Amino acid sequence: MIDSRKGLWRRTGGILAAAGLLALSGAALATNQSQQRQEGRNANQSAKHEARSNKVDCRAANQKSNSQCRQDKRDTKQGGRQDKRDIKY
Repeated sequence: MIDSRKGLWRRTGGILAAAGLLALSGAALATNQSQQRQEGRNANQSAKHEARSNKVDCRAANQKSNSQCRQDKRDTKQGGRQDKRDIKY
């Protein structure tokens, strides 16, 4: 009877230890994913700000037509989106 209780406690302890390790590994994965998402958002936001300022500068300098300035803004934002994809994967 005493031996069966020891075996039960050992199994219970082993199961609890395995569950704890599994939970910790999931938490580490979630933290890594959240950091990647945050870095991606930061890259995307900085590209948007850069695109806005470039368009304003382009229109102020009157170097190109408005449609060309718009296209430059689109290209800059698309580059930011690609940077975000590169960070996440």
